[in-house]
Amino acid sequence: MGISDVLELITGVALFLYGMALMGDGLKMVAGSKLELILYRLSSTPLKGILLGTGVTAVIQSSSATSVMVVGFVNSKMMKLRQAIGVVMGAIIGTSITGWIICLSYIGDGEASGWVELFSTASLTAVIAIIGIILRLFSKKASKRHIGDILMGFAVLMFGLSAMSGSVEGLRTDPTFLRLMTTFSNPAIGIIVGILFTSVIQSASAAVGILQALSITGAITFDASFSLIMGIAIGAAVPVLLSAIGASADGKRTAYSYLVVTVIGVILFSVIFYTVNAFVDFPFMSTVMNAFSIALLNSVFRIINVILVAPFIKQIEKICTLMAKPDAYDNEAVRDMDRLEERFLSHPALAVEQSRLTVNSMAHRTMDNLFDAFNLVDTYTEEGYDAIEKAEDVIDRYEDKLGTYLMNLTSHELTQDQSEAVSKYLHTINDFERMSDHSLNIAECAKEIHEKNITFSDEAKNELHVMRAAVTEVINIAISAFESNDLDKAYRVEPLEELIDNLCDEMKLHHIDRLKQGKCTLNNGFVFNDLLTNLERISDHCSNVAVAMIEIESASFDTHEYINSLTAVHTQCFDEYFNEYSEKYHF
Repeated sequence: MGISDVLELITGVALFLYGMALMGDGLKMVAGSKLELILYRLSSTPLKGILLGTGVTAVIQSSSATSVMVVGFVNSKMMKLRQAIGVVMGAIIGTSITGWIICLSYIGDGEASGWVELFSTASLTAVIAIIGIILRLFSKKASKRHIGDILMGFAVLMFGLSAMSGSVEGLRTDPTFLRLMTTFSNPAIGIIVGILFTSVIQSASAAVGILQALSITGAITFDASFSLIMGIAIGAAVPVLLSAIGASADGKRTAYSYLVVTVIGVILFSVIFYTVNAFVDFPFMSTVMNAFSIALLNSVFRIINVILVAPFIKQIEKICTLMAKPDAYDNEAVRDMDRLEERFLSHPALAVEQSRLTVNSMAHRTMDNLFDAFNLVDTYTEEGYDAIEKAEDVIDRYEDKLGTYLMNLTSHELTQDQSEAVSKYLHTINDFERMSDHSLNIAECAKEIHEKNITFSDEAKNELHVMRAAVTEVINIAISAFESNDLDKAYRVEPLEELIDNLCDEMKLHHIDRLKQGKCTLNNGFVFNDLLTNLERISDHCSNVAVAMIEIESASFDTHEYINSLTAVHTQCFDEYFNEYSEKYHF
């Protein structure tokens, strides 16, 4: 085997891996967002988890991708460890489907003629590649372009296999290669080599594909391929383990479960198989394997492996729990932000849903912090002030984490609905954070009122009470509308916000009158004006949230244009709501 053969083999492996990735990505895009959501929602029992894990992995062509997705589910508290173990077992079975796809490349090989030649590797690859290129370049629909990606990926995969097979054909008579294959008949050596090789290329499907390509030499026997396939199964855990770096304790336990399941399965299977072989001496151990028999062996081994370990899911869960120490932290805010799993970015439906839940949580925390600040003005405590300060820091972290996550998400291919959702979240998280800033400002006003023993006049107290009630309602309406994406509620925000602006102007005029009459002092006036400014700006940000919803829904975004046209035209709806709130909130 010369240098050119080695380079051809490496090229074939590279093309195989690229083709498999391209085909898998295309399959995921054609399946849309449903695969991940089905996996998340319908894995309530171990049997369902195994079946779903098998199905999803068969579609996306990667047990590692499925397992990494499940690590993300557990890490973000969407799935329990026991559920995840069932899905991981299914992924171990599902990845064997690639071996059967590879077998297609061997149909019609040899002296084929007539219609049989149409199914040869070269013909099949050429036809599929042409169709894939036509769909990819000339289709306007995204779904057809993704089908083109699938076909092109399949063609590249086939070409890679052809290159690999051609590069190793000369090994048929190579004595060194034949001796090497003989050493793999030793189970320990075969398993170790399988583990190391799969760890390097980070793909069990590719490792099995290379083994199938080597089978054309006629040197791969059952005993050698069996030990290698067991090692390949264990080595496939490496990319899953790497994906758990930086994950929570439960996320790491889920990654460990892939390793534990395969190791226990290999130990049980090999002990039973080789013990029986010692007494019976199976006649097929020296049988020469081909691509089809290797695919069959790989599938049967994985299915029996899962059957052997499936009854022990509880025990596997305990082992995995012992392998990862509990997290040193566990508070609600951190758990909320743990939803924003980097692993979900390649599955936009999940990433958008997790972003929605996290933004809603941020909105609720903002609302709670505002109402706590309002209460602090009436009843001041140092503990209350500290709590508002800490909550404001947490909400700042929400904005940083969400902003980064959503910007990363925009670099992935999104549907129209997903793009609109991401745009809405990006426009509103800053408003929620600014509202929280104003809650801290109000808390500082409350602290100053307490420390300086400031007392407002009865008229000022009454006006503040009305203003706070109006601002409380606009906060409730805006956040409720945002959470439920209720545009009818969103249209109520701007009329109330305009009324609040009018009330603020009126209160400032009344305050000047009280100053002239000696009912208020300048010191009181500073705090009073600070409170008014913060309340007014809170309602402005509520308006921004509502406008973002309305404008994104109408496929445009120009806040000032919308507000100007709304107030200029004063639609019947606007006037109706404005009059309703004017009767409710007045001095």
